[in-house]
Amino acid sequence: MEDMHQAASNSAFFQVSILSAMELIWNLCEILFVEAAPAGPLLLRLLDWVQLHICDVDNMVREVLSSENPSKHKLFWNVVDIFVLQGRMDEARHLLSKEAIANPTSMNMYKILDDLMKKMPVPSVGNTQTLTEMELKWQHWHEECQRYLQDGTFASSSHMESICKILLGDENAILEKKELMTTWYHFLVTRLLYSHPTVKPMELRFYAQSSMDMFLGEESSPEPLDTILMAAFEFELHQVIKECSVALSNWWFVAHLTDLLDHCKLLQSHNLYFGSNMREFLLLEYASGLFSHHSLWQLGVDYFDHCPEYGRVYLELHIERIPLNTEQKALKVLRICEQRQMHEQVRSICKIMAMKALRNNRLGSALSWSIRAKDAAFATLISDRFLKDYCERGRFSDLDLIDNLGPSMLLSDRLTFLGKYREFHRLYGEKRFSEAARLLLMLMTAHIAPCSFWMTLLTDALPLLEQKEVRMLHRGMHADLTAHPLHKRLQTFQSHLEVFSNCNDSKTI
Repeated sequence: MEDMHQAASNSAFFQVSILSAMELIWNLCEILFVEAAPAGPLLLRLLDWVQLHICDVDNMVREVLSSENPSKHKLFWNVVDIFVLQGRMDEARHLLSKEAIANPTSMNMYKILDDLMKKMPVPSVGNTQTLTEMELKWQHWHEECQRYLQDGTFASSSHMESICKILLGDENAILEKKELMTTWYHFLVTRLLYSHPTVKPMELRFYAQSSMDMFLGEESSPEPLDTILMAAFEFELHQVIKECSVALSNWWFVAHLTDLLDHCKLLQSHNLYFGSNMREFLLLEYASGLFSHHSLWQLGVDYFDHCPEYGRVYLELHIERIPLNTEQKALKVLRICEQRQMHEQVRSICKIMAMKALRNNRLGSALSWSIRAKDAAFATLISDRFLKDYCERGRFSDLDLIDNLGPSMLLSDRLTFLGKYREFHRLYGEKRFSEAARLLLMLMTAHIAPCSFWMTLLTDALPLLEQKEVRMLHRGMHADLTAHPLHKRLQTFQSHLEVFSNCNDSKTI
C-alpha cells in the first residue's frame, strides 16, 4: 500500500482503496470473530480499529501545531472534535490547553471541561472492575456532564458546548460532525463510546443498523463495503465471505480470510453441497487463478498442497496446461511432479520436451528427456537417429552424454547398442584392440544392431584383422565356438571378413 501511495497514479489509487478495504474488513473480523472480544474490551478494540483506519486527522494536527498560533488556526476546533470523536482524550485536552492559554477568559470553562474529559470512565483490558461497577461510574459521570450543560456552563463557547453534548452521547450533536467522521461505522463507535460503552457483542447488530440508517439518511444507499461490514457486525460470517467474493476483484482476500477463520474452528459446520468445505473451495479457486499467471503459478502449487480433498486432482489438471516454453521451466515443473510422485505427468512432460528437442535436431537433449521419461520406444528412435548421424558424418555428437549413459542404456536394445558401439570406438582409440575386438564380436552376435548398420560393423572389423593379437584371439575363440548354434553364422561372417581383407578395391568394399 505504501509503494502504491508513492506511485500516485489512478490505477495505484484504485488498488490502494481495495487493499484498504480488505484491511478494514480483516481487522474487524479479527476483533469480532478471532479475538471474540467481550463487553468492555470490545469497545476499546473498536476504537483502535477506527483510529487505525481514519488517519486524516494526523495531517491536520501537524498543520495546526506547526502554525504560529495553533488556537487561532481555522482547523483547530476540527482537530479537537476529531480527537473527542475518536476517544483520544489526552490529545484533545492537550490542544484545549492551548486555547485556555491564548484566551484567559475561557480558563474556567476549560478547567471544567478538562476535568470532565479526564474523569470519563473507560473500560480497560487489565482492570478488575466488573461491568456493573463500570456502568455505575459511567452513569455518575454522565449525570455530572448533564448538570454542567443544563447550568449553561459552556453557553459562551459554542465549541465547548458542542464537545459537552458529544460527551453526553447526543446523537444530533455527533451527527453535526458528520463530515469529520466520514463513515457510518466511525459514527457507530463514537455513539457507543458516549452512550453505551459496555456494549455486548450480540447487541452490535442493532446499533450498527440504526447508525448506518442515521448516517446515510435517505439520500444515499449502502456501498458493497458497507454491506460487508454490516454482515460482520451482525455476526453473519458466511455472509461476510459471500459479499467479499462478490465485491472484491479476486479470490486472494476471501481465500486467506476463510483459511484463517477455518483454523480458528469457526467454519467447521459449513460444508458445500458438492463435498468440499468452503475453505478448500476458495483456496482451489484462488490457486487456479494463480496458474494463469506466467510466474505466480508456482505459488498455486503450494495452495493446492493444502487442499486435502481435491488439491491433488486440481494440480494434475493444471500442471498439464502449463506451456513449457523453455527447458528451465520444464525442469521446474518436472521437479514439482517428481516431489509429489506424479508419475504420469513426469512421463508426459519428458515426452513433450523430447519431441521438441528432436524437432530442433538436438539429439542429446532429446535422448536425455526420453531416458528420464523411461520411454523405450522413443529412446530407440533417437538412438537410430544418432547412428544415422554417425553414418553420415563419421563421428558422434554429444559424446559426454553417450559416454555416461551407465545403467540407462539398458532402457532399450538400440540404446544399449549405441552405448556399447561408442565404447568400442573408445577402446579402439586407446589401442586396446583385443578388448575392442571382443566387444565388436559381441555386438555382431547379440542381435541388437540394426540391419542397416551391419556393413558399418564389418567395415570397422577390417583394421582389427591386421592386428596380431586380434588374429590370435580369433583363432582361440573359433575353437570354443564350433559347438555354438551361431557357429554357421560366424563362419559366414568370417568368410566375409576374409573377402574384405583381401580386397583392395574400395568400390567393391
